[in-house]
Amino acid sequence: MSERHPIIAITGSSGAGTTSVTRTFENIFRRESVHAAVIEGDSFHRYDRKEMKLRMAEAEKAGNNNFSHFGPENNLFAELAELFRSYGEVGNGQRRKYLHDTEEAAPYKQEPGTFTPWEQLPADTDLLFYEGLHGAVITPEVNIAQHPDLLIGVVPVINLEWIQKLWRDKSKRGYSTEAVTDTILRRMPDYVNYICPQFAHTHVNFQRVPTVDTSNPFIARDIPAPDESMVVIRFSNPKGIDFPYLLNMINDSFMSRANTVVVPGGKMELAMQLIFTPFVWRMMERRKRALGGA
Repeated sequence: MSERHPIIAITGSSGAGTTSVTRTFENIFRRESVHAAVIEGDSFHRYDRKEMKLRMAEAEKAGNNNFSHFGPENNLFAELAELFRSYGEVGNGQRRKYLHDTEEAAPYKQEPGTFTPWEQLPADTDLLFYEGLHGAVITPEVNIAQHPDLLIGVVPVINLEWIQKLWRDKSKRGYSTEAVTDTILRRMPDYVNYICPQFAHTHVNFQRVPTVDTSNPFIARDIPAPDESMVVIRFSNPKGIDFPYLLNMINDSFMSRANTVVVPGGKMELAMQLIFTPFVWRMMERRKRALGGA
């Protein structure tokens, strides 16, 4: 953790909805004139799309049917930890981009599914912002969770998470239901061992809970709308959180535990704005004081 060079990390599974949280922070950064160095978690995968397919086929031939993007063998955990350490200490480090589709790849004149070359982060950024699968991973070799000043988990209930992944991969990426189902099953051991444990280390968790029937996610025709869900927001340390203010500002919200507030799904972005804007204010104030005392 660093006062001069703070780090915010959002962690969640594929299809969990971390990108919606990212949009909220982009709005906060723009409004508060915060210059953030943005890190995409996919850029710390070990293999590009073509090589991952080859490695997966090799693993299956060897009897490993659980080879996935969630596990340590297919990610650069040490390099991500080093980026967080370096940024926290001196405000710099190395990043690259993963080019998901033709539109992203066009400016770089590369194929989709490839990485751009490693490059230095921009100079004089106010904070580092990470969004991806592994912002709070701890293994015997690395402890990524120790570095961020603010760790946020995005964890829909599992059936909703699968519905969101199925919808995204089918409509946006052209995969079949069978292909997405196979991916979900293949990833399950790594999901249990490397994704779920992170949410014990996050400072705030957002869990969307549908209020409609999602008992068979594999036949769902659409994602439950925000107004068809509630959002459970859990704080690991509720000290300093103004719960009466949140309850007053968000209609139909309530507290289910001393560290947990529940809000309507359609108010999730408002809740994030109300919760995280003061966090960013405090980070920038501490950074200003730390730099002023240098």
